[in-house]
Amino acid sequence: MKNPKSNASRPVDRRSFMRSGLLAGGAAAVGAGLLANGAVVRAEERGRLGAGDTAILRFLAAAELIEADLWTQYAELGGIGNNLPVEVNPNQQMNPYQAALSNLDTDGPQYITSNTLDEVSHANFINAYLESRGAEPVNFSEFETLKGSTATGSSGKLRLTNLMNLNVDTSWFVRYRSATNPDLGATFPQAITLNGVTAIPRTDADFNGASNANLGKANDHIQAIANVAAFHFGAIEQGGSSLYATMSQKVSDPEVLQITLGIGGDEIAHFLEWVDFAGNGVQQPVAPFKDAISGLSFPDFFNNPPLQPPTLVQPSLIFPVPCEFISPNLPHVSIIRPLTDKFSGAVASAASLIASGLFTGQSRKFLNTLQIMAFEADAAIRLAL
Repeated sequence: MKNPKSNASRPVDRRSFMRSGLLAGGAAAVGAGLLANGAVVRAEERGRLGAGDTAILRFLAAAELIEADLWTQYAELGGIGNNLPVEVNPNQQMNPYQAALSNLDTDGPQYITSNTLDEVSHANFINAYLESRGAEPVNFSEFETLKGSTATGSSGKLRLTNLMNLNVDTSWFVRYRSATNPDLGATFPQAITLNGVTAIPRTDADFNGASNANLGKANDHIQAIANVAAFHFGAIEQGGSSLYATMSQKVSDPEVLQITLGIGGDEIAHFLEWVDFAGNGVQQPVAPFKDAISGLSFPDFFNNPPLQPPTLVQPSLIFPVPCEFISPNLPHVSIIRPLTDKFSGAVASAASLIASGLFTGQSRKFLNTLQIMAFEADAAIRLAL
């Protein structure tokens, strides 16, 4: 089989890219030694991937490695671990973080562990597939340099991501309850303001806080941290849902399209669970409450909605509300949104992750690497078969 033509829309002019400001702050160093772990892999009989499909899969592999890293931290501290499901053993021992997450859904620790396993499988599969088609996999191990939580349960290993200084974008909570669409110019306010906050207990001291009869084995402080995590779960997975849908529109190889549609569908399944999960933190019996330590306050969105009309933050609306799509002259329809490069392409996704504080403390080399990979993925176009 002949090698397919490139589906990159144009050669990537990295000097021009750097001048644009996206890479301001240092020169990038991207090469075989950085993103691959060995010799060139022989493509299987179905042939090598085109440049565009390779760039798409490499960025998706990068995104999945990032997700695998952050979800592993959540799973170590809040996952089910070696516990039996709560339906089997309702009297199991849980740390206060697990208890707080369980206040949002009794199966919360199980869902966190399952989500983690999914993301790890996504990263492993895409990298292996890249190798099977003669392309280099993505390896971020040299960037695992960040100190994580020291709370009981953490492995203590160095991390790629930082969950302890987040700016969580909660506008997704409003967007999916709105009849408007960002791809058609709509903007959305924050459902709740979460800036410079931690989503995991940083030390064992974070397990302590003011008692609250509504929170069972948890307390105001650890519940506030769990609520931050819940909104961050939704922010991450809705971003992944839109990213895969956007990248699917660029793919040329039918087999690669199978991958983006298949894994993208799993990201949507994750997102729908976390929509419900986050909403449980802003209704009774968990809310309303205020944590005196962090200063975070979580109102009851049913009885004290922070936005009007109340449906914009109604917790029980867990499926996407029908919205405008393609044209405002067409009927509203329930969809994943956004779906365009401007708001959910690779460059937009990388920028969103960086702005969230997820890489606080990371090297400029890592940020440059991620941004170049994003630029190359967005440069891909679909070729006619």
